[in-house]
Amino acid sequence: MIRRRTLLTAAGGTLLGSALATGTAHADATIAVNPGTSYGTWEGWGTSLAWWANVFGTRNDFADAFFTTNSVTYNGTTLPGLGLNIARYNLGACSWNTVSGESMVESANIPAFKQIEGFWQDWNNEDPTSSAWDWTADANQRAMLQKAVQRGATTELFANSPMWWMCANHNPSGASGGGNNLQTWNYRQHASHLAATALYAKNNWGVNFATVDPFNEPAASWWTATGTQEGCHMDPAVQAAVLPYMRSELDKRGLTGTRIAASDETNYDTARSTWASFNSSTKALVSQVNVHGYQGSGGRRDLLYTDVVTTSGKKLWNSETGDGDGTGLTMASNLCYDFRWLHPTAWVYWQVMDPTAGWALIAYDQNTLQPTTVQPKYYVMAQFSRHIRPGMRILDTGVSYAAAAYDAAARRLVIVAVNTSTSAQTLTFDLSRFTTVTGGSGGLVPRWNTVTTGGDKYAAYSDTRLSGKSVAVPFAAKAVQTLQIDGVTI
Repeated sequence: MIRRRTLLTAAGGTLLGSALATGTAHADATIAVNPGTSYGTWEGWGTSLAWWANVFGTRNDFADAFFTTNSVTYNGTTLPGLGLNIARYNLGACSWNTVSGESMVESANIPAFKQIEGFWQDWNNEDPTSSAWDWTADANQRAMLQKAVQRGATTELFANSPMWWMCANHNPSGASGGGNNLQTWNYRQHASHLAATALYAKNNWGVNFATVDPFNEPAASWWTATGTQEGCHMDPAVQAAVLPYMRSELDKRGLTGTRIAASDETNYDTARSTWASFNSSTKALVSQVNVHGYQGSGGRRDLLYTDVVTTSGKKLWNSETGDGDGTGLTMASNLCYDFRWLHPTAWVYWQVMDPTAGWALIAYDQNTLQPTTVQPKYYVMAQFSRHIRPGMRILDTGVSYAAAAYDAAARRLVIVAVNTSTSAQTLTFDLSRFTTVTGGSGGLVPRWNTVTTGGDKYAAYSDTRLSGKSVAVPFAAKAVQTLQIDGVTI
């Protein structure tokens, strides 16, 4: 995603002032986990399916690697399954038919694997059982969607762009100047396409979309006719006009329990601006605020949390993020910033497979469409997603380089911490605020280690023990580690 790589570089310089500056890891620091402050029940980890699933949707090995915690063999290497449990399905905007002498206008810069075929291909008939709709479209992405559901994933439906014929210039990559491109007379039809797909998926694919999001970074101005992917600018006023149709189109199909998510703005500050622009009636239509993490370490995560969760009482997800650092250190650092300041209840990586190695967990060749290298980032993701599991309570650590989650039924505390320093350090975790802390046999604390610069990929160790209600752990430079402390009660 060339556009997002550029954005991340530009946005990374704006920090959250002194609050984030205090989160930098220091050598031989002590972190006090506070069970008295929690930030909700964790819902899970995920990925968006397009475009990698458009290429590899029939692959069971990748479905197992991403959507189970099983050990999976890939290219002679055993991978720890990531245990993702959220799959975001991208409703396509492309088709190559002609309607009343008109056809889709294609950007010269969009590669074929990023062109996702939509289902409603002829505007003359809204009946999804008619020949105007092609439910055989997008076979590969649909295949991976079903594999994810079969492995226990929950799902969200979203659209990068309305169908091409709903766009003013018939180009699903955007308007020539990056402005609004959804025709005013197609606001309802865009919602109808999404709602009809949700109903068809429920009745025919065994997929019940928990949420539907009609937008993708809609306030952004980079969705242009020469773009490299599907996209459509919709300013906040257009979004506010579409959302009532989204609710009514779901309801009239009996999908009253399907919640609306919005607006998937590109970063925290834009999400705040869009949310603030909505009146109370519009906000009432939205059950879950989705935000993308492309502001990197910048932006006022804390204020977005206040606006959305504390003030409005909505769910908050980081529904898409990614970066060009294949080591995974940037991802881990920004993820810990999210745990410290944004407090989402779910976190979704954009493309677990990508042609650009830095963005990928597993890379593939854009020309041959063959999978290639497993990046260190894959193993960093395993540190978080295999251990902080759905149903756990997210606890406060007071720092921006460690996250903690508690499983009351298992009496288990999980801590994932990052040493962003270029030198080794020892982190001591103070658990004195918990009622009971016993650990395993003899106070054993199992740990898993990933060194992002080389060495341990995802190595398990049984060499660490509690000292009373604390545990000290050595960290190599730029390492990510998970601790599992059993026998913990609050």
